[in-house]
Amino acid sequence: MTGLYAHIPFCSVKCFYCDFAAFSGQGKFADRYLDALEAEAALHPVSSPGTLYVGGGTPSELSAAQIQNLFSRLRRAYGQPRWSEVTFEGNPESLDEDKLQLLAQEGVTRLSIGLQTADDALLPAIGRRHTAADFEHAFRAARKAGFQSLSVDLMFGLPGQTLGSLESTLERVLALGPEHISLYGLQVEDRTLFAKRSTKEDPDLSREMFELSIERLAQAGLEQYEISNFAKPGFRSIHNLNYWRRGEYVGLGCSAASFYGGRRQTNVERLVAYLEHVEARRRPLAESETPSGLDALGEEAFLGLRMIEGFIPSHELREAFKDEWAALASRSLVREDGGRWRLSREGVFLANEVFREFVAPFDREEATA
Repeated sequence: MTGLYAHIPFCSVKCFYCDFAAFSGQGKFADRYLDALEAEAALHPVSSPGTLYVGGGTPSELSAAQIQNLFSRLRRAYGQPRWSEVTFEGNPESLDEDKLQLLAQEGVTRLSIGLQTADDALLPAIGRRHTAADFEHAFRAARKAGFQSLSVDLMFGLPGQTLGSLESTLERVLALGPEHISLYGLQVEDRTLFAKRSTKEDPDLSREMFELSIERLAQAGLEQYEISNFAKPGFRSIHNLNYWRRGEYVGLGCSAASFYGGRRQTNVERLVAYLEHVEARRRPLAESETPSGLDALGEEAFLGLRMIEGFIPSHELREAFKDEWAALASRSLVREDGGRWRLSREGVFLANEVFREFVAPFDREEATA
C-alpha cells in the first residue's frame, strides 16, 4: 500500500514548540497553494494511494470552500481513489460545525484534534489560541457530525506543566472517550521560539509524566502501539503504521517527504519557492537519496523499533548490527521475543539512545552480509 500525505502549512500563529513547515499570516497564498498540490501530484508516478493524511500546519485554517476544493483536487489528481482511511488534522478554534459537516461529507474517516494541554494557563504560554472549553466544544461537535474515530494530540514536559496539570488533562480528555491519543514529550528544537527563549527540558519530570500517562491511558483501554501513539482496539492509524513499516508514501506540499521505488525525497520548505517550482512543472525537491547498505538497514531497525510489538529483522540487519544489538540488550534496553526485535519497557523511555545506534554516521567500515 502507498500512503498519500498532503501538507497544509497555514496557521493562525506558530506554536512556540513547533519546528514544522508552518506559516502564520500567509493565508493569501492558500488558493494558489491548493492549485500547486494538484499540479505536484502529476509530477509523481504513483497513481493509486490507499490512505490519505491531511496534516500541517493547521489544515482547519482553510475555509470550508477551500477544504472542499482541496478534496476535489486530490480526487481529480488520483482518479476518484478509494482510500481505506482519510485523516484530517484541525485545531479547536478553527473546527466549526460547518467545516465538520463538510469533512464528514468529503469522506474523512479519522479526525485528529490538536489540544496539547487542557490547562488554560499553559495554552497561551505555548502559543495556542484556544481554551480547553473550545476543545471540548469541537470534540462534541465532531461526534455530532458523525465522526467515530477521533484522535487527540497531547504533550508533556511543557514549561510550567506539573504532574497534576497533566493528570487533569488526561482525565478531562478521557472523559470524552477518544479512540486514539498521540502523546509527545517536549523537545526544544533549534528553530523554535522556545529555543530562542532558552527554554530547558526537564528529563526527570518528563519521565514521570510519560510513565503516568502510559499507565492512565492503559486503564482507559488505549493500547500503546507505538512509542507516542495509543489506540482503542481497531483504531490504530493505518497511514502512520505504513510509515513505521517502511512502506511507500507520497508527500505533497512544503517540506513533505516521499518514499517510493527505494528513493527518499524531501520538498523545499519555503512557501514561495515551493509554489514557483511546481508552477514551472519542476519537482520542488530539496533532497533526494536512495538509502542503501547500513543506512537502509539502520532505518529498518529504528522505524521497526518505534512499534511496541517490534518487528522481525532481516538476516542482513541481524548481521550488520549484531554488536550494537548485543550492547543494547546488555543494558536491558531491547529484547528479542519470538524472533521479533523490540524495545524493553526501559527502552521505551530511552528510545532515542537506542535509535542512535542505527543512524549514520557509523564508527566502522561498512560491511554487510
